Amino acid sequence: MNQEQMIACLPAELAGRVKSARMVGERAVVVVDASGLSPAARAATEQEISAALEGREGVAEVRVAMMADKVRRRLIAIGSGKGGVGKSTLTTNLAVALQRKGLKVGVVDADIYGPSQPKLLATEGEKPRAENDKLIPIDSRFGVPVLSMGHLVKQGQALAWRGPMAGNALSQLVDADWGDTELLLIDLPPGTGDVQLSMLQKHKPDGAVLVSTPQDLALIDAARAGQLFDTGGVPIIGLVENMAGYACPHCGEVSDPFGKGGVETAAARLELPFLGRIPLSLPIREAGDKGEPSAAGESEDGAAFRAIADRIADWLAREAA
Repeated sequence: MNQEQMIACLPAELAGRVKSARMVGERAVVVVDASGLSPAARAATEQEISAALEGREGVAEVRVAMMADKVRRRLIAIGSGKGGVGKSTLTTNLAVALQRKGLKVGVVDADIYGPSQPKLLATEGEKPRAENDKLIPIDSRFGVPVLSMGHLVKQGQALAWRGPMAGNALSQLVDADWGDTELLLIDLPPGTGDVQLSMLQKHKPDGAVLVSTPQDLALIDAARAGQLFDTGGVPIIGLVENMAGYACPHCGEVSDPFGKGGVETAAARLELPFLGRIPLSLPIREAGDKGEPSAAGESEDGAAFRAIADRIADWLAREAA
C-alpha cells in the first residue's frame, strides 16, 4: 500500500491529520498531527487508525506516531508562609475562574502532606492512570484537570517522607502528561521547606501569588515566602488578602476578626501589586467542602475570585507580549 491508499482507508477527520504514511516491509508507519488532542483523544486516534489498517493486504503491523507542537506551559505557584490562610481554596477558585476565561488550566496539589484538591475539585476516590511512565491527570467536572498526592495514596493515610521523596513526588505531578494545558497552578504547602526548594530547582515557576490573612503573624510568614521566591528569581504577581471581613448573616454588619487591610498595606510597602481580597464567608467554606468552587457560579463570593483571576490573566498577557 502507498500513502494515498492508506489515507483512503481512514475516516475523513483522521485522514486530515495524517502527516505521512509509508510501508516499511509489512509494517505500516503512520505519522499523525496530534495538536490539540487530549491524552484520551490521542489514544482513541491511534486505536482507530490501527483498526482501519490492520489486516489490509500486505499489512502485518501498524505503528502510529503522534506529533504535536510543544505547548508553552507556564507555571504559577500559589504560596503562603503559614497554613490555614485559604491557599488551597484560592488555588481552586482561581483555576476555575481562569478556565472560564478560556485558558486551559490545570492544578498540581503540591501540598504532599496535606492534599486538599481532591475534595475541593470533587475528585476524591479517583485514581490517575499512567501511560509511557507519565501520570495522566484526572479531569474534574469543572474542566480543570488535577493531580494530587491525595489521588495516589489511600484516603486519610499519613505520609512520613523526607525531603528528597517529597521532591520526587512533586516532579511526578508536574511532569505528568498535561496534554494541551497552557497554565499550571501549583498549590504549595505552607512554609519554605523542601518542596518549595525542589520546585525552584527543577520547575521554576513563571510567577507566584502570595496569600495571607490580614493579621501581623500571617504577614510575617508571607514575607518569608516572598523572600524565597525573590531569591529564586521568581516574579511575584501580587498579594491576596483572604478572610478579609465577615458579614453577619442575621444583621449584615461587617466585622474584621483577623484585622483589615494588612495585606494591601504590606503590598504597598513592598511595592508589589495588590490583587484583591476575599471575605471570610460561610458560603465559600461550604462550597469548598461540597467540591463546588464559588468561582464556578455567579455569587458575589465567586465574583471576588474572578476579579483576582482577571488581574492574573492580565499579567500573563503582558508577560507573553
